[in-house]
Amino acid sequence: MALARNRLDRFISQEMDINKRDVRLILAQGRVTVDDVIAKNIEQIIDTFSHVILDGKTLQNNMPYYVMLNKPIGVVSATKDKEHKTVIDLLKESDLERGGAGGIDLNDLHIVGRLDLNSSGLLLLTNDSRWSERLTQPEKKVAKVYQVVLQNSLYKGHIENGVEGYVEAFANGMYFEYENITTRPAQLKILSEFVAQVTLVEGRYHQIKRMFGRFRNPVVKLHRVSIGNLSLDNNLSVGNFRLLTDVEMDNIDS
Repeated sequence: MALARNRLDRFISQEMDINKRDVRLILAQGRVTVDDVIAKNIEQIIDTFSHVILDGKTLQNNMPYYVMLNKPIGVVSATKDKEHKTVIDLLKESDLERGGAGGIDLNDLHIVGRLDLNSSGLLLLTNDSRWSERLTQPEKKVAKVYQVVLQNSLYKGHIENGVEGYVEAFANGMYFEYENITTRPAQLKILSEFVAQVTLVEGRYHQIKRMFGRFRNPVVKLHRVSIGNLSLDNNLSVGNFRLLTDVEMDNIDS
């Protein structure tokens, strides 16, 4: 859901199908509240989540939702797909949709930072576009951490400077000729012979796979474990989800 902004008088005029002169009188009489505060300014700006009441009747009361999903391999990060099950399909199989316990209109949700078909782990969905922009704009530099399983040993092969060659290359950034871009510095931590942890502040197309591809070391598994200060809930089994708490939602990029 895009966070559409509108003038209060225009919104009421459209919702009630009355002219703006009548709206001015209604506002002057103190008959409208916005987020439980009496509104009299015709130029007041409201957005998608402003709670607007006229004469006790609710004209708008949309709620923002923030969903954490433990994405399985084989499920596509999309709202619709003709070939594969989508993350929205997973939610539809639950009682999260409107009328269920959560009361969410799934058609309003969008994905915050996709994972490809064969990747798993932490995936976020929301109907709050301002929140998702906070997490995805490059200048915000919100870190995303991935656990990577490689096909070949990180300790062997013809890599200059061995393990340090990997670490240095990721830290320096890599140039991709096709897009004519150099990746931002990334942190690579070697966890074991075949497992590494990668921290990125951007998300180029298949970036991690392509970076390890420079070393001719295919990625076997890619699993996102955290975004900003939010880690995947260890109690959340594969394919399941839950709503974020207010604290998680507010502090994810702090």
